[in-house]
Amino acid sequence: MKGYSTAVSGMHTCNPPSSVLDEWLQGHYSGKENFGHLLLEQNEIDRAAISQSLREYFESAHLDARQVFHADIGIDLHPDVDDSTEAFIEYPGCLPRTTRKGLFGEVMAGLVTEGYELVGGHQWCVPIFLFRHHEDARNYLFALARNPERKRQTIGRLGSDFIGLLLNEEGAVVRFIAGEAKWRKTLTKSVVDAVIYGKKVDGPTRGTKVHSGKGVWNELNNDPPVPIGVRQLMRLLQEHDPVGYDMAIFSMEQALVLQNPKPLPRTDLIIFVGNGTAKREKMECLLPFEEMPEDYTAGHDLQLVEVILKDGEELIDTLYESLWSDGDGNA
Repeated sequence: MKGYSTAVSGMHTCNPPSSVLDEWLQGHYSGKENFGHLLLEQNEIDRAAISQSLREYFESAHLDARQVFHADIGIDLHPDVDDSTEAFIEYPGCLPRTTRKGLFGEVMAGLVTEGYELVGGHQWCVPIFLFRHHEDARNYLFALARNPERKRQTIGRLGSDFIGLLLNEEGAVVRFIAGEAKWRKTLTKSVVDAVIYGKKVDGPTRGTKVHSGKGVWNELNNDPPVPIGVRQLMRLLQEHDPVGYDMAIFSMEQALVLQNPKPLPRTDLIIFVGNGTAKREKMECLLPFEEMPEDYTAGHDLQLVEVILKDGEELIDTLYESLWSDGDGNA
């Protein structure tokens, strides 16, 4: 039955498949006390087998948004309902290919955060992903269900791509990690620099080009200490499990009040995911890996991640077309 899940809510309940990650990606970590760099390079693997092994994690990550968007569309996910409509619209499978690649990068941010040791050695928890706040995807699916010919590209979701939490023994939040995920078909130095420093614009001298400065560094350096993604996550926990996460909710609320907020330590994560170039050398890095970058002035712990794939687009297609299917690609 398409879209049906036995899960009580849309909470993210799937642990990262550690053995699959070891088979799929070879990791190289470097860093210091408040800075880390992780390079993950794809091994030679069976694409279909890896996508099938990642499927449960990705379904868990998208479940909350799937339930919300399908309810907006008017699709009943109960297993006893006949869903053999002539043109069935579902999330996230029927989103444009470009959108799915962006979603893949965001799920990878959570997968890396939960599956690898990052700067600080913290045991991160990602209780739920923020995909329901992708308003343009919601609008796209609502319209598409009523007019299947109305296909278009979508714009991305604003704010942090994901939020993870570090909980103490009482369940209170003592630190959070805010992630920015960037998928690019081919990762080169110029591509990465355009994301980090902003696209190139006309320079002060005629015929010259310089980076605009409106890239990721600028966004992170000017982001509020506790971004709106923390509020979004707090609201989701209030909706799905207010008792189980009561201390986490309370501690996030203390950090979000306008008057005398309680400081909440933060770790920033930037993850690039994409294919390496044909001439790329093994263990070649496109991001700083020895020292904290001078351009990052936000003052938080910083983790940089590069995930270098060999057939990324094909993997994403195989994976997203398998979600909520019977394993043979049939929904």
